[in-house]
Amino acid sequence: MNRRLPLSDKKVLVPRGASQAKSFSRLIEKHGGIPVEIPLISFKPVALNDSLFEVIEKLETYDWIVFTSNVTVETFLSFFPEGLPVKLPRIAAIGDRTGHFLKEKGYEAEFIPSKYVAEVFAEEFIAYINKGSRVLIPKGNLAREHISKELKEHGSFVDEIIVYETCMPEESKKKLLGMLEKRELDVLMFTSPSTIGHFVETAGEERLKELADRCVVACIGPVTLKKLQSLGIPVHACPDQYTVEHMVNSTIEYLESIDKKDKL
Repeated sequence: MNRRLPLSDKKVLVPRGASQAKSFSRLIEKHGGIPVEIPLISFKPVALNDSLFEVIEKLETYDWIVFTSNVTVETFLSFFPEGLPVKLPRIAAIGDRTGHFLKEKGYEAEFIPSKYVAEVFAEEFIAYINKGSRVLIPKGNLAREHISKELKEHGSFVDEIIVYETCMPEESKKKLLGMLEKRELDVLMFTSPSTIGHFVETAGEERLKELADRCVVACIGPVTLKKLQSLGIPVHACPDQYTVEHMVNSTIEYLESIDKKDKL
């Protein structure tokens, strides 16, 4: 007799775009779940403007460049279709995933923090670099300013440049509302505060609260957790390590604990 898989027949929200959703969806399927891919976030590179041209022209003057996600790496490099005109400064990455992505592009991250969150990154990076270092941080329009603020307070010179804008795909709005009308979601997984914000903008805060009453809610990272809690949404799974795989495993652990209680 085959053992029933922990996510068997459960429809799981995968809030990422097509290029990022494949490995996420495969992980859900591996555990018996049904991935429902509804990208709650997409990224659009900004047009080349005076600020970007200025940064590109003085790229060699920076000691460090900080990449906080694969998107920042891909978008920043897209401004150089013919290849970088100069060598990149020393590279810091927010986590192993971004570090691996950089390596695939031919670059090596010299610094990666022990935990993949801005607070830990800032604390450990400050201890690693020289005081007075010049640091460049490419970012999205909704990104937090915690890293730059902390670095400046500890004597670094920091330039932040917006390289992409975050938005909700129009086609996702229709798909999400359709799934909600049919009550066809069992597990909600949120990978960032932006995914929560776009969900609420589309479906409404009350709809999310109603859904949370009958669904399992999982998320990655303390900032995403705080966003859900501020809305009064119960969070059933939020792992200590901030990866999709750990979020899925944490969700499975929660479901198995509920199953055990039901059998007692």
